[in-house]
Amino acid sequence: MGTLLLKNIGLLVTMDDARREIKDGALFIRDNVIVAVGTTAELGDSPADEVRSLPNHVVLPGLVNTHHHMFQNMTRAIAQEHELFGWLTTLYQIWRNLTPDMIYISAKVAMTELMLSGCTTSSDHLYLYLNGALIDDEIRAAVDLGFRFHPTRGSMSVGESKGGLPPDDLVQDEALILKDTQRAIETFHDNSSYSMLRLSVAPTAPFNVSQDLMRESAALARSVPGVRLHTHLAENINDILYSQEHFGMRPGQYAESVGWLGDDVWHAHCVQLDHSEIDLFAHTHTGVAHCPCSNMRLASGIAPVRQMLAKGVRVGLGVDGSASNDSGHLLNEARQAMLLQRVAEPNPAAMSARQALEVATRGGASVLGRDDIGQLAPGFAADVVGWRTDTLAFTGAWHDITAGLLFGTSQNVDFSIINGKTVVRDGHMVGLDLPVLVEQHTKLSKSLINR
Repeated sequence: MGTLLLKNIGLLVTMDDARREIKDGALFIRDNVIVAVGTTAELGDSPADEVRSLPNHVVLPGLVNTHHHMFQNMTRAIAQEHELFGWLTTLYQIWRNLTPDMIYISAKVAMTELMLSGCTTSSDHLYLYLNGALIDDEIRAAVDLGFRFHPTRGSMSVGESKGGLPPDDLVQDEALILKDTQRAIETFHDNSSYSMLRLSVAPTAPFNVSQDLMRESAALARSVPGVRLHTHLAENINDILYSQEHFGMRPGQYAESVGWLGDDVWHAHCVQLDHSEIDLFAHTHTGVAHCPCSNMRLASGIAPVRQMLAKGVRVGLGVDGSASNDSGHLLNEARQAMLLQRVAEPNPAAMSARQALEVATRGGASVLGRDDIGQLAPGFAADVVGWRTDTLAFTGAWHDITAGLLFGTSQNVDFSIINGKTVVRDGHMVGLDLPVLVEQHTKLSKSLINR
């Protein structure tokens, strides 16, 4: 890939350990790794294969998305006035017709949406394997786009006849689940530094998997270095009631009982955790994927993120599925996280723009177990994103561009570099015919919904 020098950067927001924000900044990349970070005066004369001058840009480490269901962008704006359980039972009837092509194209659309919003790394939680679909289908999309990906092999094993939420024909046999999860890990998981693909194990939620599957999935994940554990937890009040009725305990206690706490675990949502559960997560270094837009859309509540951060809980951001968000714009998710914590307190100082950006970068990296992304510093992966600041959204915010990035209208990036390779240039995806992708997606979405 050679060397790349970014210089004359209007504002370089490093998110490094010192949280440096460098005016007239410079960044030197060799192949897929950041070599040096400083001012243009310090680095501007470094010989490089390619040099870019960026005086009208704010540049950040790539944002990290810690929770998604990419297939759901096939079914946006459905069940518009339902809470979580009603929303799910409505959409289960449509999703049973998902095909491998739908998984592939929806993942490609989701990743494109994320990349244009400033995201360079994402997890995904795929838990429906119907009509021949495999996790391989969305992994192929990530490889095609050059996207850093953390897919999670989701699963559902407890259907309606056994007291679960999904219809019986949407769940899988637990032995089959574990066998295919093992296959996916052996085929795709890469635990090396700067890895572009790491897998996690993800029984979907307490209301659709057994306690045995939770325990066996944890044992499987922990037998392979770098494989992590992910599930949904404490998303809304009905989630709490289900846990108490079926297990006789709150969600945090349930997670503890099946071995799902620790620094290799992250739970999505956690809207309804109480103070004791927050303390438990902090003590065990368990991570949380905060999904503000989805939580608002489904009226699940406001996750106590300020309290989590104050206690030392590791928190990242998630756009969640594009049937409950119904977007995949990660910068906007950071904006909503900042604003929503202010409403929850209520306190306008509850979360600052910089705190929200830290959750979206360093926080997400920590939740996914990465020590090589999330900041712009020597030795870190060359995942770099930049927004133009000479735009309508930044007018009047020239005095604090970092805050302006979140307080103003959420913008798409001007450029994005993932693992040293430019994937977005001048606001457009490199090597992707977006109108053709949209046409393919629309055709498949109509086919799915019209059935």
